[in-house]
Amino acid sequence: MALRDAGVDGWLFYDHHGRDPLAYRILGLDAGMHVTRRWFYLVPAVGAPRKLVHRIEAGRLDSLPGSKAAYSSWPELEAMLEAMLDGSTRLAMQYSPRNAIMYVSMVDAGTVEMLRGWGKEIVSSADLVSQFEAVLTDAQISTHYAAQAKIDRVLAAGWQEMGARVRNWGADEFMMVEWLSEAMRREGLVWEHGPNVSCGANSADSHYEPTAESSRAIRRGDFVLIDIWGKLGAGPAGVEPVYYDITWTGVVGREPTERERVVFDTVRDARDAAVRAVETAYAEGRAIAGWEADDAAREVVRAAGFGEWFTHRTGHNIGPEIHGSGAHLDNLETHDVRLILPMTCFSVEPGIYFPGEFGVRNEVNMITRVGKAEVTGRVQNELVRI
Repeated sequence: MALRDAGVDGWLFYDHHGRDPLAYRILGLDAGMHVTRRWFYLVPAVGAPRKLVHRIEAGRLDSLPGSKAAYSSWPELEAMLEAMLDGSTRLAMQYSPRNAIMYVSMVDAGTVEMLRGWGKEIVSSADLVSQFEAVLTDAQISTHYAAQAKIDRVLAAGWQEMGARVRNWGADEFMMVEWLSEAMRREGLVWEHGPNVSCGANSADSHYEPTAESSRAIRRGDFVLIDIWGKLGAGPAGVEPVYYDITWTGVVGREPTERERVVFDTVRDARDAAVRAVETAYAEGRAIAGWEADDAAREVVRAAGFGEWFTHRTGHNIGPEIHGSGAHLDNLETHDVRLILPMTCFSVEPGIYFPGEFGVRNEVNMITRVGKAEVTGRVQNELVRI
């Protein structure tokens, strides 16, 4: 059904030396298996799947249904592959025109050239990958909300802890990272690196990570950014937990400056513009691509005169991995034409960064369902006073 809806004759999977991890996940293959020879697997829109494997690795696709052919020489490979694809003209592959969506661009140019030489039209499997990789179950969405409640609680307590430490015995970035990490562990959360606490000019580096050696002291008068993410360490049986990922900002021991207020308000309004774009499209039953939501946020920032300091995409897909395989909200780093599908999760996180001064990012997560899209968790509408 998915292939027919996509208007393709089949989905052609191909790998050599584990270069396409998406294929292994989607097909349910062991990602750690030893693969030194090329294999192909065709899932046709109509009919049974077909396999082509090398004779010395003939069992690599045995866990998958379908007929099997085996080759040894490259002329055999080409002849057998052409025969396997007979009757299939329009094929989806892990390919992206102009490498626009590099997250799915796994097939080498030579293989695409060979297939085109046989009259095949190769189209991107990007939206198909999203359907099989990014669409969540109700149980997975429940794990996102469980992580959201825990992380929102940890972050609120973290701001209070930071204030107490600054007023009494002192604080620094890494110290607060350690405190947040321990609080998350007590909540039963797991995560990839981080979280991040950035003070002063460090908040203008969108991927800054403090270490014990580089950590900057947090003092009265400072501007602080906290980016924190995690998921349940264990969900219900058979359920892969989904991440929750947010960023908040605040000022220590003072009121924000006028410049900080203007920048924060611009970022907040950009966030809300992207949120509205997705909410409206879903309420109207209209498809929306990732680049469109990015444009909605970016236009607000440009109109305020800060466009050159908004240096990253507006958001990313979220799943069991912090950066998932679905549509990103991006028309800057890539032109992401992937659709924001129902039952997916993603961040909305515009930012403005002034090197050497400070940076503001305001991040929320959204969940989409048929006919509805909504923000999950707490929403920051003014700078935290610490």
